[in-house]
Amino acid sequence: QVQLVESGGGLVQPGGSLRLSCAASGSIFRLYAMGWYRQAPGKQRELVATITSSGMSNYADSVKGRFTISRDNAKNTVYLQMNSLKPEDTADYYCNAWYKGNYWGRGTQVTVSS
Repeated sequence: QVQLVESGGGLVQPGGSLRLSCAASGSIFRLYAMGWYRQAPGKQRELVATITSSGMSNYADSVKGRFTISRDNAKNTVYLQMNSLKPEDTADYYCNAWYKGNYWGRGTQVTVSS
C-alpha cells in the first residue's frame, strides 16, 4: 500500500506560480512511476504530467512549457512546478503512483483568479 499526501495548493493570480509537492510512503519510491492529474468542477479527471522511475517526463499539451514535473527519490517526493498559471488551470490536483497497483492522494486545490 502506497500513501500519498499532496501539499502546496492555494489561490494565485493569473500569471503566477505555485509548486505542488507529493510525499509518498515506502522504501522503494525510486521504483514508482508518478504523476499529477487534475479535475475541474464538472469535468473529468485529466492527466497533467507523469514521470517514470528513470526520470522521463510527459505532459498534457495544455501545460507544456509552463509546468515541470520532477522527483527527489531521497525525499520520496514528486513535485509539480506550475508557472504562467491561467484561470483554466483551476482544479483539484491529485498525485498518482503506480507500482504493482494504482494509488491516489486526496488532492490539493489550486485556484487561479484575480
